[in-house]
Amino acid sequence: MKKIFNLSIFTLLFLSVMSCSTDDNKIVVNTSTNPVLLAPESGTTVTLNAGAPESTALTLVWDHAAYTVDTEITYTVEMAVAGTDFAAPVELGTTTSRVLLLNNNVLRDKLTDEAPDGLGLTDEEDANVEVRVTASLGDNADLPMVSEPLAFTVDFGGEVVEPVEPVLFLVGQVQSYYGLNAWDNTTAIPMRYIGDGETLVFEAYVKVGAGDGFKFIGQQGSWDNGNYGTIGGVQDGNLENSGGSGDIKVAETDGAGQYYVWVDLDNLEYKSVKMQWGIIGDATPGAWNDETPMTYDFASNTWSITTALNSGEMKFRSSNTGNFIASDAWKFNIGNSDPMVTYNPAAGNFPITAGSYTLGLTVNFDGTASVTGL
Repeated sequence: MKKIFNLSIFTLLFLSVMSCSTDDNKIVVNTSTNPVLLAPESGTTVTLNAGAPESTALTLVWDHAAYTVDTEITYTVEMAVAGTDFAAPVELGTTTSRVLLLNNNVLRDKLTDEAPDGLGLTDEEDANVEVRVTASLGDNADLPMVSEPLAFTVDFGGEVVEPVEPVLFLVGQVQSYYGLNAWDNTTAIPMRYIGDGETLVFEAYVKVGAGDGFKFIGQQGSWDNGNYGTIGGVQDGNLENSGGSGDIKVAETDGAGQYYVWVDLDNLEYKSVKMQWGIIGDATPGAWNDETPMTYDFASNTWSITTALNSGEMKFRSSNTGNFIASDAWKFNIGNSDPMVTYNPAAGNFPITAGSYTLGLTVNFDGTASVTGL
């Protein structure tokens, strides 16, 4: 087919390659090659995974359309029930690239929502559908060229595959404080994963003696699937993954206590700080301005304080940890939630009636916490 356009329509597109001074100049644009869908293969079955709604379910790839003028092409992707000749299609997306990705949520909605946004299909049986790509020029979708349809099946009833979180384990002398054999990699202690699903960041709240060393490994019972320690024994926060890496000794300067240990495997870094927990709030001696420190008992791994409290509210907080790790004094606080877990700054305050209290706080290796005396 052939179509003739006045130059004024395409001035912005072709000014760099052609100049003209009258409205009599014309640019002739011819269609050449229709787009061709390359992936997925015709007849493919796509299985939706309800356990990973944001992960990619369908990747559509096509070869480009060709026009006799080199300019940007817009591609519109449509889907319809197989065998309907696209009588009532739904649009999956518009792009200038030659790839379109649909996650599990979006594809499910496009199949099951009612028209005009979806095909209105039931998820109780497999869906047989077709997709096509239309190439066009300009905002008015001029010179459309349409690919041959590609058919595939969508399986709604696939097994739900839950995403697996990355793992990291702590192994070393400190295991002996948790009823385990020191340096036994078969019982290395799981650290808490705090990454965003893509980053490899972990934490632990661990008892450490002044001379204790430890390392991080990627698999219980093996030194070969990640063996992270210091570089040449230097305690500077940098790690290497090597059988020759040195022990990490976080308590050499500040002595025995409960330490917060943070690990970033993406950048091979770690941070550590000796924790100091206290109470804070208008019910406490320091009100909301200052923590009243608690005392740590290494043997029982508990924090305690005996003090008079006013009527009001309070929380437990480790401001020195928050300031060191995140420049945020409130990053590590424990409030009135069930279960009580650190890393929950949104937890409410504890209500207090005036009186004398002996309070206890236990922060476990994985950051879960328990409180007594309230």
